[in-house]
Amino acid sequence: MATDTLKSTTGASGASAVRRLLLDNGALTALIALVIAMSALSGDFLTTDNLLNIGVQAAVTAILAFGVTFVIVSAGIDLSVGSVAALSATVLAWMATSEGVPVWIAVILAVATGMACGLVNGVLISYGKLPPFIATLAMLSVGRGLSLVISQGSPIAFPESVSHLGDTLGGWLPVPVLVMVVMGLITALILGRTYIGRSMYAIGGNEEAARLSGLRVKRQKLAIYALSGLFAAAAGIVLASRLSSAQPQAAQGYELDAIAAVVIGGASLAGGTGKASGTLIGALILAVLRNGLNLLSVSAFWQQVVIGVVIALAVLLDTLRRKAGATPVAAGTGAPGGRGKQAATYIIAAVVAAAIVGAMSFLHNGSSSSATKKVGLSLSTLNNPFFVQIEAGAKAEAKKLGVDLTVTDAQNDASQQANQLQNFTSSGLGSIIVNPVDSDAAGPAVRSANKAGIPVVGVDRGVNKADTAALVASDNIAGGKLGAKAMAEKLGGKGKIVILQGLAGTSASRERGAGFAEGLKAYPGIEVVARQPADFDRTKGLDVMTNLLQAHPDIQGVFAENDEMALGAVKALGSKAGTSVSVIGFDGEPDGLKAVKDGTMYASVAQQPKELGRIAVENALNAAEGKKVEQTVMVPVKVVTKENVAGFGG
Repeated sequence: MATDTLKSTTGASGASAVRRLLLDNGALTALIALVIAMSALSGDFLTTDNLLNIGVQAAVTAILAFGVTFVIVSAGIDLSVGSVAALSATVLAWMATSEGVPVWIAVILAVATGMACGLVNGVLISYGKLPPFIATLAMLSVGRGLSLVISQGSPIAFPESVSHLGDTLGGWLPVPVLVMVVMGLITALILGRTYIGRSMYAIGGNEEAARLSGLRVKRQKLAIYALSGLFAAAAGIVLASRLSSAQPQAAQGYELDAIAAVVIGGASLAGGTGKASGTLIGALILAVLRNGLNLLSVSAFWQQVVIGVVIALAVLLDTLRRKAGATPVAAGTGAPGGRGKQAATYIIAAVVAAAIVGAMSFLHNGSSSSATKKVGLSLSTLNNPFFVQIEAGAKAEAKKLGVDLTVTDAQNDASQQANQLQNFTSSGLGSIIVNPVDSDAAGPAVRSANKAGIPVVGVDRGVNKADTAALVASDNIAGGKLGAKAMAEKLGGKGKIVILQGLAGTSASRERGAGFAEGLKAYPGIEVVARQPADFDRTKGLDVMTNLLQAHPDIQGVFAENDEMALGAVKALGSKAGTSVSVIGFDGEPDGLKAVKDGTMYASVAQQPKELGRIAVENALNAAEGKKVEQTVMVPVKVVTKENVAGFGG
C-alpha cells in the first residue's frame, strides 16, 4: 500500500498533485472557499470586528469538540458534553454565590464535576459494557436534570472574577479565542506527544489488537472520557462567562455541533484518525457558515439545512479521499518532515486566502446604502406562533417604512442569540431589536452594541444591565395576575388546578408564573396540586397533561403559561375541556383564540404580538435617526373569553 501510494505521488502530474493536496486538506480547502465566498457576498464579513466575532462564536464549540476528538479517535461517541458544560457552569455559579465558596475552589469543583461525569461515562462503557451512545445519552439527561435541580430552573449570576473570561484583552482580543487556542494546543500535545494519545489511535484502529498488545484498554477509556468531561467543563465556564450567568438550559444541541466539527475536520467515526487542527477548522467552518448566513439574512431554518448538507458533504469528501488513496495520518505518527509540510500548507493557504479576500473587498467599497434604514431583529424563537406574529408585524411595518429588516431565530438558546447580536453589531446596523431568550444573558451583547453607538430596542422582554432606547412590551406579571383572577372567578373561588410552566430559565415563564402565584393569594380556596414544565410546546403540553391526569383526575382548572401548552392540555383533557375543566392560556395566538371561540379553552390572556412587532420597528427607526422615543411602550393585555373573542383584533 505504501509503495503504491509513493509511486502514484512521484509520477503525478501537476493537476493530480493539486487534486491530491485538496483531498488531503479538504476541511482547510472548504474553509478557504467559504471565507472567499462570504467576503464576496457580504461587505460586512471582512472586518476586524466580525472576524473576531467568528473566533468568539467558534470558541465554545471548538473547546467541546477538542474533548470529543479524544473520544472519536478512540472509536467512541460522547453525547453528554453539552449537558456536562451546563452542569459544570451551574455548579461554579451556585457554589460561588449561593454557598459562598471562594471562587477558585468553585472553579476547581466545576472542573471536577465535568471530569466526574466523564469518569461515570467511562465506567459505564468500560466496565458496564454499555454502548457509548447509550451511556452518554443517559448522562446527557442526568447532567441537564441536575443543572435544573441546582438552579431551580433559573439562571445564576456568574462571579465577576470569572466573567472576565468573556471579556477582551487590550480592548480588542477576545479571551475566549485565547482559551480556544490554548485548549487546541493541549489537545495537539496530548494526541501527538503522549502515551495516552497514541493509545487513543491504537484503540480506535483496532481495540482487540490494542488489548492483545498490552494496552489496558478499560483504564485508557476512563482517562479518555474524563478528558472529554474536563474539556466540556472548560467550555461551559467560557460560555457562562460570555453570558455573565450560568444558564441551566445552555449548550443544548452543542454536542451535535461538537461531533460535526470533529467529522468535518477529517476524523472518522470509525476511529483511528483525527487531529486537533482539523477539529479547529471544523469548528471555524460552522462559525463562518452561521455568521455569513446571518449577515446575508438567510432564514434560520435554511441555516440548519445548509449545515446539515455541509456535514454530509464532509463525510462524502472523506470517502472520496480514501478511495483516491489519500490516507489521513494519526497525529504524531507521520513520516519525518510531515509536520513541516503540513505547516507549510497552512501558511500557503492563509496567504492565498488573504490575497483573494483582499481583492474581493474592493467589490464592496463605496456602498451608499443608508445604515439607519438597516435594522436587525433577534427573536428568542420562531417555533412558536406568538413570535411568528411579532415577526409578521415587524416585517409589515418595515416594508411600509422602507426599512431593510434582518430577522434571526435564537431557537431559545441564549448563547446563539448573543452570537446573533454580535453579528448585528459588527454589521454596523442603524439599530437592533431584541426579544431576549433571557434578560440577563442578553446584557453583555447589548452592552457591546451600546459601546458601538447602536440603539437597541427590547420587545416583549427587557434586557438587564444594559441600556435600551425603548422597551415595547406587555406586562407578563400583570397578565399572570389577570389569569389568576379569571380562573378564580370561573371556579367560584375554590377548586383544584394544575399549572403548565414554560421553558425553565426564561423570563417570560418566571414572570407569568410569579404573576399567577401572586394573583392566587387573594383566593385561598384555589389549590395548586401540581406544577410541571412543558417548555412552551404543544406536544409536551399534551404529554405532561396526560400524565398529570393520572395522578389528579379530579382537577377543575389548568393554567398554561402560553397558548401552545394550553392547546396540548385541551387535547389531553378531551371532552372534559370546557366542561368540567377550565383551561386558561396566555398570548392570544390564533389557534388559542379559535379554541376560546369553540369553548374548549375558557380564556387566553391575550397580548397583541403583531402590534408589538410594528411598534418595535417604528421605535427602532426613530432611535436610529436620533428622534425621541418613549423609554417604555406598554401594549395593552386583556383576558379574552368566548364573550369578547369576536371583537378582539389580535
